[in-house]
Formats: sequence, structure tokens, C-alpha cells
Amino acid sequence: GTLLNVSVSDHDRSDSLLLSWDEPEGGAKGYFLALSSLGSGTLLQNVSAGPNTTSFWFHGLTPGTRYEVEVTATLACMDTTSQTITAQTSPSPVHNLTLSSGGSASLRAAWAHGPGRRDGYRLGLWHSHSQTLVRNVSLLPGASTFLFDGLLAGSEYALRVSTLAGSSQASTSTHQWTAPSIPTQLRLSPGSSTSLVASWAGAAGAAWLHLELRNLLTQRVSTTLSARRGLSSYTFQHLHPGTHYWLGLSATAGPYTAVGPNATAWTYPLSPDNVTLSSAEEQNSLEARWSVPGGQRDFYLVTLREGEDSAPTRNISVGGDNDHVTFHGLSPGQQYSVQVVVVAGPYRASAHSTAAWTEPRAPSGVSLSSQGSPHSLLASWEEATGEGYLLVLRLAEHPVKNSSLPRGVTSFTYEGLHPGTLYTFEVSTVAGPYTSSPRCISNWTYPLPPEQLTLSNGGRSTSLQASWRAVSSGSTGYTGTLWETKSQKQVRNVTVGSDWTNVTLENLVPGRQYTLEMAAVAGPYRSPVRSATDWTYPLAPAGVTLTNTRRPMGLSAFWDKAAGDVDQFHLQLYSKSHAAQRNTSVGPNTHNFTFLGLSPGTQYFLKVTVLAGPYRSSSHFATEWTYPLSLANVSVQPGRKPQELHVSWVESGGGRDHLVQLSVAESLSIIRNVSVPRGVTQLDLEGLVPGSRYRVEIISQAGPHRISSQTAIGYTAPLPPRSLSASPISMAWALAVHWEAAPGQRDGYLLSVLEEGSSAQPRSLEAGKYSTNVTVPQLEAGTCYLVRIWAVAGPYRSLPENITGCTVPAAPTNLSLTNPGSSSELYTSWNKPPGKRDHYHVTLYSLSTQSRIQVQTLSPDALNITWTHLEAGRKFAVQVTAVKGSLEASSINVTQWTYPLAPVNLTLSSPSASALVVSWAVLGGGAEGFVVDARDTVSGTPVGHTLLAGDARSHILRSLSPGTRYSVAVRATAGPFHASTPNLTHCTRECDALLA
Repeated sequence: GTLLNVSVSDHDRSDSLLLSWDEPEGGAKGYFLALSSLGSGTLLQNVSAGPNTTSFWFHGLTPGTRYEVEVTATLACMDTTSQTITAQTSPSPVHNLTLSSGGSASLRAAWAHGPGRRDGYRLGLWHSHSQTLVRNVSLLPGASTFLFDGLLAGSEYALRVSTLAGSSQASTSTHQWTAPSIPTQLRLSPGSSTSLVASWAGAAGAAWLHLELRNLLTQRVSTTLSARRGLSSYTFQHLHPGTHYWLGLSATAGPYTAVGPNATAWTYPLSPDNVTLSSAEEQNSLEARWSVPGGQRDFYLVTLREGEDSAPTRNISVGGDNDHVTFHGLSPGQQYSVQVVVVAGPYRASAHSTAAWTEPRAPSGVSLSSQGSPHSLLASWEEATGEGYLLVLRLAEHPVKNSSLPRGVTSFTYEGLHPGTLYTFEVSTVAGPYTSSPRCISNWTYPLPPEQLTLSNGGRSTSLQASWRAVSSGSTGYTGTLWETKSQKQVRNVTVGSDWTNVTLENLVPGRQYTLEMAAVAGPYRSPVRSATDWTYPLAPAGVTLTNTRRPMGLSAFWDKAAGDVDQFHLQLYSKSHAAQRNTSVGPNTHNFTFLGLSPGTQYFLKVTVLAGPYRSSSHFATEWTYPLSLANVSVQPGRKPQELHVSWVESGGGRDHLVQLSVAESLSIIRNVSVPRGVTQLDLEGLVPGSRYRVEIISQAGPHRISSQTAIGYTAPLPPRSLSASPISMAWALAVHWEAAPGQRDGYLLSVLEEGSSAQPRSLEAGKYSTNVTVPQLEAGTCYLVRIWAVAGPYRSLPENITGCTVPAAPTNLSLTNPGSSSELYTSWNKPPGKRDHYHVTLYSLSTQSRIQVQTLSPDALNITWTHLEAGRKFAVQVTAVKGSLEASSINVTQWTYPLAPVNLTLSSPSASALVVSWAVLGGGAEGFVVDARDTVSGTPVGHTLLAGDARSHILRSLSPGTRYSVAVRATAGPFHASTPNLTHCTRECDALLA
């Protein structure tokens, strides 16, 4: 049918629907419109429209309801076309929408339902300031309230409620504030003397904050302030110092106001100016003054502080209008300061004065002591109250030194003073600008002791001289005492004037130690004692001797004691030939000593020294020799040349020189004497006979003493033999070694035979001293040996002579030459002979041509060879030779034939009735001979067996039967081998007459 394109809309009217359609092609006579409820199908409106109508309004419908509309067009010829669509009216919005605060964090929405139907509600809540959607809620169609909680306090929100019906909605909006939250933790604290800082928490829950600051002293409002959300602190400026203030806080949001907490605080007070502390008219009193600062205060707290550590000693409170206070009964010579504190509420502001002093008193208990020092005096006093002390030291009314000391010091040492001098000391107490009257006392310094006191014997045995350096000042004389140091016995007293600097003490004992003690005297004091010590010079010993004691090796010393004291005797024994010396000390009552363990054969010198303190007196030298020892470890070895002997020994000690005596061992006659100095421990004797035996004896001499060593036997080295040769002994597998004897002597010869390249022990042989040859048997065939020979004399050998000799190799055995069935190959094999060889030479001879046709060199381990490309039917001979260097050993010769080749081109012809002509050709080298065999073909009877030479190429069979068929074969022969042609048949002619 024709489409009408029906559409429906409500144009934002919830109780009407506008129906529109297109006029069908060709027009329509009219339209019928039917509106029914969707679902139940109940017809609600039935309307007819004229032919030119294309729209129609349905009114009085229920909002939010779904309808079904059918449009039917009446066409020409009573024909109709219809179209049905569904539509829904828009829902009606809610009525009486309200949004009320349910507290600082919630809002309650309420509304009345609009007429009609709906599917449900959608609630959207926006934060007005940030335009942020904070809630989006869907509700059932029967809901009429909703609580929004968890909102921001003191904030404005906008609510939109949308009624939903199908895809359509109708919305209603409203807005409201949440109640403000009260700020907490309000604090008010001073920022300065003219400002207060207010701070609080939780201010985000209010749109506006209102602050009111009030002066509690005057009850007047000082400052009011309104601030937007977010402010959490504020500083109030231009306030009165030291004043008590009250702060109130309230919060507003839209129509709501919440009264908050309040707080009180003081501004800081101002500190006083120009605080001073000065002396008052009354003794030991001080007056404090200050300038009154601006602002308010409760009172002044005035604290008097004493000493350098400012310890509080007095506290006075005075009214806020006062500007001074006086302190009485203070300590003399004490430092004071004052602190003035302005008090306003819990706060304070203070100022300090400079220090002020009370007048001091002079110290008591003053003393001046020398303490035994010549250059210093120690002044001391009892502690007095004050800042410090003023000290003056006077010499004969003239000031020597002025000093200032701090408080707490109660003594002072004057250094660098003159010894033995009277000084006056004055001390006063200082306190600030004040100084007390002085206290005075006098005393002496100690005198100096004598300087550089010495006591010296000057090389004399019975007197000592004392000397010293005079004291520069403060001395009236010197006094001293001489003592025997060891016995502490007083010898004499000495007293001299101040201008003396030395004195000589006579009639003393030689070698004795004395001590002199001296002191300087000045006024009532005596200086410390100085002492000096020395010995009188000792007397030298007499009668010093040194004697020899042979066993044990040693020397004995003897001497006589001289007059006087002796601490000990020092014995010094030394030798010019030794760096070390023997030093021994013995007691004063000893007069002999034996030195043991001395070096034999050495001249020693002895000096005996008397010791008394640091002084010595020595005797003349005494000398003696120790007995020498015979030389040890005398060794006689061959020299660097066969004509030399090298003699060496170990010196056992001492001696001036050695005498080396050489003799021939067999005759014992001395043939040479050689003298060598001490220290030489070896000697080379030249011009001797090589290989000879000699005897050596060495005599040691020390002063008048001589001793011989043990006799040593030695050999000169023999010369090696000359013209050494080693030649093989044929078929004996042995070497004949020959040589010529060298000049000189020898005991015999030693030979060594070693197979070349072997690591085994060599074979050794010996030969007599007159021998010039030796045979080395039982060697391995075909092997080279290193032969070494030495001439031997005693335990010594000459340099070796070396030569290499080889034995004859063994010939191969069981040689064979076989034919493997070939006309061109032969196989040769043999058994490996004993011993060694360098290689094999294998020679192949052709006996047919009487010539050598091949020679092969094979490895020493080869045992066979195959000959190829040989002539067929030929006889050959082979020989195998073992080769070692230039030596050879050959096997016997063996022979063999190659197989012959069968004749070719065999032909038969019958020149007559009784004969057949046989002819053939030969390939290769031919054969040794040919055999022609003929048989009667029918009966098989042999009719011919003929042997022919190797050069035959045809043969005539005669005496045959005419007209008979014969079978003929030709064989080529070579030694035991043959090769035959196939049988060929042919007929002899018929009788000649018949043929004719």
C-alpha cells in the first residue's frame, strides 16, 4: 500500500500529541484517526478528517502515558491504506520542590508528584561555587523525598529533579545552603607588643567568618573583620602593648549563622629603657633607675644579680608606675647588675643594667716566701671580694714590677729576681673603679750555689784540684767538705772567701775516689750544695808475663800489684792476625789469668791495665805464640790439565806459613817443596805425569812450633786414548774396537757401549792398561752403537773418546716368489730377519733378457711386495737385501714364471688329404714354448702331441686320414704354467684322386 509517513510529537505539552502524515500519491478522500491505550487496546478517541488534512492534535491526554494511533486514508475506488505508530506524552514535572538543611553536612529534598504517569525520578545535585556534580541519584516513581548527606558545611548546592517517562523527562530546580560548621581550636597569641595572631581550624565549613576583637581593659571593640571561606588566621595590628584582649568568632552561610568559640590574649609588654645601677649615698648601697615604657603593665619585677655569673640575690616587686629602687647592705668590693622585668599577664619584657661595684677591702693573710729559690719569691694572700688585685714589688723603695691579677688568684711568683736580695711586696684589692689601701711585707731571695764545680787529679796520684765559677752576686763566701766516696769518711773541711775560685787538696791515696761538697753563703741563707767526684790517678802494674799452655790451647798471664787502690784489672789479649780481641776484667786481688780457646798457631800480645774510676794505667806488652794445629781436610784432586794436581786444605788455625811436600807415591822421595803463606788454602802443582799417583804432606809453622798434616794421596788425570775406531765383524754381530795409548800412565781402560737412541743402561767393559783393542760380542744385528772409552787412573777418568759403529744387518730368510695366477703380476714375501736395518732393497731380474728390470726400496718393517705390469710368459728372479748404513746382507735368489697368454687367431687348413696346417698368433711377450694337440673328432683318439719352441707360429700335422674331421688346440707354455686356445675342427681333404 501507499506509505503515509506518520509521525507524532508533543511540543513540550504533557497532555497533548500532534499527529502528522503525508498525503498519499493521488490524494485521499478522507482520513480516519483512532487513538487507543497501548497494552489494553481500549479505543479512547475516534476522529475523521477531511481530504486535505495532514495533521491533528489529540488533547486531554494523560501525561507520561503510551498510546497507539492508527491513521487510515480512504482512497479512490473505495480502496484504503493505513499506518499504526506508538507515542508517549511527556511526563509532568514535580510540584512544590523544596531543599532544606538537615545539618552542617546534609540537605533534604521533598516534592509533590505531578499528574500523569512516570517511570521514575533522577536527582542531580551540583555544588554551586565549583559547578561540580556531586550526586546523581535515580529513584522509583513513588519516591517524594531524599536525603543528601556527606556534603560540605556552609556551601550552596543546586538540585534538579527530572521526572522520567520513556525517553522524555520534565525537570524542576531549586537551591539551598548547608548549615555552617563552627570553627574549632581558636587560638589568640601575641605576635609582638602591638599585634595579636588569631588562628583556628575547621574554617572550610563557613562561607563567611566574622571576628570581633575587644580591649578588656576599656571594654571597647578594637577591630571587626569579615572574611570569606578558607581564611585560617589573621593578625591584628596597631594594638596597645601589654594589654589584655578578647576575640569572638562566628560563621555564616546563606541564611544561617553559627556562633563560634572565643579566646583572650595579651600583647607583649615593652621593656623599660635606660636601666642604670649606681652607687647610693649610703655605704654598700646601690640605686637602680629606668624610664617608664609605653603601653600597659601589671607591675615591675626588679632583680639584683651578684658576681660575674649574675646569680640573683634580691627580688623586689614595684607598681607599674615606679621608675627606681634602692638596695642596701650589699657586700663590699662585689660586682652587681640589675634586671628590670615588665610583667603583663603571662608575658614579660626585661632590660639589664651595666655592672656596678661596691668599694673593696684590702686582702688579709699576706705572705712573701723564697721557698729556697734564688731567683723567685712567692707572694700569697687570702681571697678578698673584688674584681682583682694590684701587686707592686719594690727593691730599696724602687718599684721593680707592677702586676694586675684577676679575682680568684691568691698567689703570684716573681721570677728573674736577684739572688740574696731583700724585696718588699704590696697588694691592693680592685673592684671596678675602686682600689683598696695596700698591705705590705718583705723577704730575701736565696743565694746561688757555686757553678761549674769540678774535681780533677791532673794526672797526679796523690792530689786533687777543685775549681768553680764565682757567683755573680749575693754571696759572702764558700764552705765545703771532702769525703772518701766509698767509705763516706770525712777527710777535711774547706772554707774560703767569695773571691776564691780553686783549691788544691794534697796527701791523698793513689787510685781512690773522693767527693767534694760545696755551698755558697749569703745573709741568713745557705745555697744548695754542689758536689764533684774524682779519683786520684792509679799506679800501673809491674812484672807482666805471658806463657804457653799447649793442652788445652791457651796462654797464662801473670802480673804484680802496685801501691794504692785498684777497682779492677783489665786484660787485653789480641793478635795482629785476627780482628777480634779478648778483653777480660778481674778483681783487684787477682794477679794471674789463663786465656783458653785461643786460635792455634797465632802470636798474641797482652796488656794489663789498672782501673780506678774512669782512669787507667797500663803495663808494657807481653807476647807469646800458641801451638799450630795440623791442617785438616787435605785434598789432592786432578788439576785443570792432566799434567796438574790441585791441592786444597782447611786451615785449623794459626801459623805463619805452610810447606807443601810432593813425592811419587811408590818411591816416597820428595820431588817438590812449595812454601805458601798463611791464608792460602789451595795450590796447583804443574809439570806432572798424567795418570800418575802422588803423595802430598803439608807442614804448618807458628813461631818456633811446627806440625805436619796427614798424608794425602792423589792422581793426575789420565789422557784419553787416541785413534779410536769401531768396525763390524762380518756375520758375528759384534764390533772390534781399536785405539792407541796416549802418553803418561793409567791403571786401565773403561768402555761403554750403548745402542743409539736407547734409554737403557749402557753396557760396560774393562781393559788392561796395556790393551789397545777389545771385541764387543753379542750385539744386535743391523744396529748402531755409541762406543765411549776412558783411560782410568785411580778413581779418575780421562775425557771420553766417542765413536759410533754399526753391526752387519741379518739377511732376510724364507724368500718366496709366487704367481697369483696372473700373466702380469708376481708376489714376493720373506721372513723378518733378527736385528735392525735402515731399509730393504728388493731387486727383480728378468731371466729371459738377463737384465735387472726393477729395484724397490722398502721400509725396514716391510715383508712383501707385488710386482705388476710384467711380461706374460717370462721367467723372473728376485733378491732381497737388508741395508744398514753402508752394510748389506742379501737373501738367496728365487725364480718364478708369469702365466703365458693363450695364442690367438688360430687357423686350420688342409693342404693335402693327409695333412693339416695349424697357424696362430701371439700376444705380449710370448711363451717358453707351444704344444699342438690333435684328436679325431669322431673317435676322440689323439693323433698328435707336438712340443714347439717359443718362436713357433705354425705347425703341419701329417699322416692324417683323408676326409676326416680333426679337433686341434694350441697351448702356450711358460714353466709350469700354460694357456690354451679353444679347440678348432677341420677336415682333411678327400683322397686326392677323388678330388681330382
